[in-house]
Amino acid sequence: MPKGEYLRYVALGDSQTEGLGDGDDAVGLRGFADRLAEHLAAVNPGLRYANLAVRGRVAGQVRTEQLGPALALCPDLATVVTGVNDLLRPRFDAAEVAGHLEEIFAALTAAGSHVVTLTFPDVGKIVPLARPIRSRVFDLNTRIRAAAARHGVAVAETGLQAVATDPRLWSADRLHASPLGHERIAAAVAQAIHLPGSDDAWTLPLPPQRVPTGRQAAGAELRWAAAFLGPWLGRRLRGQSSGDGRTAKRPQLLPLSATPDSAADTGPREPS
Repeated sequence: MPKGEYLRYVALGDSQTEGLGDGDDAVGLRGFADRLAEHLAAVNPGLRYANLAVRGRVAGQVRTEQLGPALALCPDLATVVTGVNDLLRPRFDAAEVAGHLEEIFAALTAAGSHVVTLTFPDVGKIVPLARPIRSRVFDLNTRIRAAAARHGVAVAETGLQAVATDPRLWSADRLHASPLGHERIAAAVAQAIHLPGSDDAWTLPLPPQRVPTGRQAAGAELRWAAAFLGPWLGRRLRGQSSGDGRTAKRPQLLPLSATPDSAADTGPREPS
């Protein structure tokens, strides 16, 4: 397929792909996948786009719940971003998570889809309290690259760029990208697939900002723990997930301007 000629884009993943941190449930979520779809539609006005991601999903759930519907939509482009929720679990197994990703890569590429994924930034530089799990991130990134190489999957190397850990690219919970962060991720994926008009500007650092004092930084950590870490731990102890009872926000292939409730032609077509 010539560079950039994508007409059927399907996004698989968790909250980052759903768009948390970029909008809200009241006004609607945007996120990097929506932003990437906008870039794609600028090149290909006939683009149709589906987003199967659901917040809270781990890699195994993305494989079992989203891969089948994605294949049924016959995408010519698919993004697959999952693994962060696994990283945060006590019994994290990098090989198991990478195995789920590889199964997704294998199935989609075998069906003729161009697949793109990304690597994850150093979580210890975003959330100091998470420094003990930095090695998990590095291990998973290595496995993602290897699995991607085996199946011809493009990799947006967001995990290698220093700007990816700039606090301004992250929302207040430090788990989801901010609107600016989602914009940078979309640009990174666009460059990874060589979309016309894309470049490496997403890697550029932001203007310098004032560095907080030690006391200010410590206070910020305490406020973050009370506002976000405590509730997250509470859900884990109760066996709950932020995605309980939720379904994909855009389960059908639609023109970018259409909403899920306004589709006239939503069924899958034969791959071109």
